[in-house]
Amino acid sequence: MKNIVIVMLIFLTTSRYGSCAKILGIFGAPGRSHYILGSTLLKALAEKGHDVTMVSSLGEKEPPKTKGTYRDIVVTEIMKKVEEVEKQQRPKMSDWENMNLFIATVFMGHTMSKIMEPLLWDDKIQNLIYSNEKFDVVIVEQFLNDAQKALAIHFGAPLIVMSTVRANSWVNTLVGNPAPASYIPMLLTDYSVPMTFSERLLNGILSVMTELFYHFYVYPNENHRIKKYIPNGVDISDVLYNVSLVLMNSHPSLNQPVPYVPNMIDIGGFHVQPPKKLPQDLQEFLDNAKDGVIYFSMGSNLKSADFPPEKRDAILRTLSKLKEQVLWKWEEDVLPGQPKNVKLSKWLPQQDILAHPNVKLFITHGGFLSTIETVYHGVPILAIPIFGDQKLNARTAMNNGFGVVLPYSEITQDRLTQTIKEVLNNPKYRDNVKKRSEIFHDRQVSPMTAIYWIEYVIRHNGAPHLRVAALDLPWYKYYLLDVISFLVLVSLVIGCISYYSVRAVCRKICNKQKGKKLKQT
Repeated sequence: MKNIVIVMLIFLTTSRYGSCAKILGIFGAPGRSHYILGSTLLKALAEKGHDVTMVSSLGEKEPPKTKGTYRDIVVTEIMKKVEEVEKQQRPKMSDWENMNLFIATVFMGHTMSKIMEPLLWDDKIQNLIYSNEKFDVVIVEQFLNDAQKALAIHFGAPLIVMSTVRANSWVNTLVGNPAPASYIPMLLTDYSVPMTFSERLLNGILSVMTELFYHFYVYPNENHRIKKYIPNGVDISDVLYNVSLVLMNSHPSLNQPVPYVPNMIDIGGFHVQPPKKLPQDLQEFLDNAKDGVIYFSMGSNLKSADFPPEKRDAILRTLSKLKEQVLWKWEEDVLPGQPKNVKLSKWLPQQDILAHPNVKLFITHGGFLSTIETVYHGVPILAIPIFGDQKLNARTAMNNGFGVVLPYSEITQDRLTQTIKEVLNNPKYRDNVKKRSEIFHDRQVSPMTAIYWIEYVIRHNGAPHLRVAALDLPWYKYYLLDVISFLVLVSLVIGCISYYSVRAVCRKICNKQKGKKLKQT
């Protein structure tokens, strides 16, 4: 009898929590770092036994071996769009660094919306749309692609959004998450925390202008795409607030603590893998570096080879005078004037390199994945931020004491030498990054709790009980403008009544006094 009960319990548990689900993941952003996050999550779901369809602009060279199925749909037209945009209007690093914040917001909103459009009209996607296929959940990366979220409604599935960066205006509005501009900097800024008066002023203006730009330009365009490419396309307003869950690639050890509504979950660091064995040449290079190694990479979107000659020469003169060995991600075959202590490679296994104990400094663009990985492995940074969230990530690293920031425009041999020596010779940077790393690793559950929450949304039919009531309020009610208006109106009415009442009493008193004087005369 005892054995029968155990078997029944196992059956009930597996039938409820271990059933295979059909999952559609849409990660079309044309960036290797974005793809790494999406593919890591979708592969983990497939390994758990789910049937996964992954839509992206890159794809896998070889199908991953998993317990469930993993289907790749690659939209190559997205990368073609990127090439077209780069030929027409690719800004230089200096242009990006000095770009006005609102112009940068408009540029990203307009350009990325055009680049992501093929993900709806591509033949492979249209075949999927008209296939009558159903999914149990749709996971969409949040990256200026709101029309794609309508696919969740089309396939009759709950919608999960994954943010590759910290909480920001792109996701806060989707789930009614409060984000006061008084103390939370906008994503594209590099403002301090707490902000100065001028920073709060500009942050507030940027916040309002960004909202207006999205509501009057971006969302109408995305609404047009929904109607154009998806049969019986719903309205964008029904899409935007249809989010069951937001997975945040974030963690308090990395970011400023901010409010979260119940359906926002931190999973920062879920993509980090245990260190693997390095190729022999890299292993020997790192092992034999008695004075340590400086790792230098500008990420997957920016290229070190794009540094103009004057910046490149300043960097080379600085590196050549260091006793440390330098491992530099350089995207071309030759580096003119390459110093003897510098080893080049077009591609480097970044996580495995940062895990090596001889790595003393990471010179980085300040991308968020690089920030996560450097904190995970406890390596201080010298950040040269260019665009996007890089400036805010770099400022956060500086505020938390594990990095210094060198603006691109200020790169000279003297400044670069000074900042490198500051980080290498001052133990506070390594001590602070080790403390941050301890906080990062001190977790109740693994960041792959993302799988639990995805299955949770499936089990509970979209988990509407996590949805906050703010999403049901129009903006004027959310900000209590109707209440404030009522109170102002009541105050004015009471004020007017009081004014005229006092005026009438004063007149009566004055009239009586005049009457007395007339009688006396």
